[in-house]
Amino acid sequence: MTTEPAVTTRRPGDELTERAGELDRADPLAGLRSRFLLPEGVVYLDGNSLGALPAAVPPALADAVHRQWGGDLIRSWNDNGWWQAPLRVGDAIGRLIGAAAGQTVAGDSTSVQLFNALTAATRLRPGRPLLLTDPAHFPTDQYVADSVARLTGLEVHRLPLADLPGFLAARGDQVAVAGYSPVDYRTGELSDMAATTDAARRSGALMLWDLCHAAGALPVRLDALGVDLAVGCGYKYLSGGPGAPAYLYVARRHHADFDHPLTGWNGHAEPFAASSDYTPAEGVGRARIGTPPILSMLALEAALTAFDGVDLDEVRAKSLSLTGFLLDCADRELDGLGFTAATPREPARRGSQVALRHPDAYALVQALAAHGVIGDMRAPDLLRFGVNALYTSHGDVLTAVRQLRAVVLAGEHRQERFRRRGEVT
Repeated sequence: MTTEPAVTTRRPGDELTERAGELDRADPLAGLRSRFLLPEGVVYLDGNSLGALPAAVPPALADAVHRQWGGDLIRSWNDNGWWQAPLRVGDAIGRLIGAAAGQTVAGDSTSVQLFNALTAATRLRPGRPLLLTDPAHFPTDQYVADSVARLTGLEVHRLPLADLPGFLAARGDQVAVAGYSPVDYRTGELSDMAATTDAARRSGALMLWDLCHAAGALPVRLDALGVDLAVGCGYKYLSGGPGAPAYLYVARRHHADFDHPLTGWNGHAEPFAASSDYTPAEGVGRARIGTPPILSMLALEAALTAFDGVDLDEVRAKSLSLTGFLLDCADRELDGLGFTAATPREPARRGSQVALRHPDAYALVQALAAHGVIGDMRAPDLLRFGVNALYTSHGDVLTAVRQLRAVVLAGEHRQERFRRRGEVT
């Protein structure tokens, strides 16, 4: 699609322009933008749905296709380390989520990993009849919870995350597992992982976190917090590409008893013995299922090198600066145009995105994209702008907000071409 030039952020003497410039000049992570291949003239604020392409990925994929697959063929399982990839990539992700080596495995989709983790959690806590999930959770998390309940006979109890500690204090002895996300996928609101995990631990329930909107955007200290299980995708802030493999974290203390429902030959203690009986591998390797998608796995592995040498505390600090600046820009530039902020203003309660409410959210996002500013929307009325601190600048944020103002003032979003909905929204 051909895009029209974005509105410039350069307004001589303008306070927001000057502030954006000062913040970007002082940014210790500014050089990381060169680790990504971003289209010229595009402001990309959809990292919470699909991260931008890391520069390391195309050559890694070319090597995987031409040399490894094309030249080494089946020998690549040994000679190029294909067999070890799920655990190797898992450990690379583990370093970003505060997990010591040997507790994270990559492969399959988030839905599959979530199903395995929830079911295994119920088996780790027999006799407890409740599985808790958030009524505001991403729909798949709720669907999987219901599926696990049908399989296990447990009862799904939908409880807002804010009410979870109190519920656990009162009825925690009935809870097998609580599955939640620290970041609301719609509004970007960040919850207190430490307090919630502690409440689950004191009740004897297991805590499972969905890190799809957290990993790579903020420090996640799974080991330090005493988290039991976690899942997440590889294609958002990790920038592993569309449909990138997901991952599963299982705390080491649970490895010996981790009994998941989807058992495949890759997770067998002796996968090439062709035994009719399943004997799980030692450690987190037992959570492997079938043959991994090697091309996608190697793309994700290459993408993760964008985090090499990066301090996640600095990522978090820049993310908060970007989202705070976006909210300030919206206050100044969009006042009186029908927008309200859905994302909390308190820094400690923000993830790495800003959501604005507007009744014409879908059409506005489409009109913005025509000007080279790419965000996304969530029904019914949320415009979402996901900032990735590795490549987003404060200038990008200001450009996006000013372009949004221009679109509204010109009434472009009322055009039929922007109101016509595609299959993917």
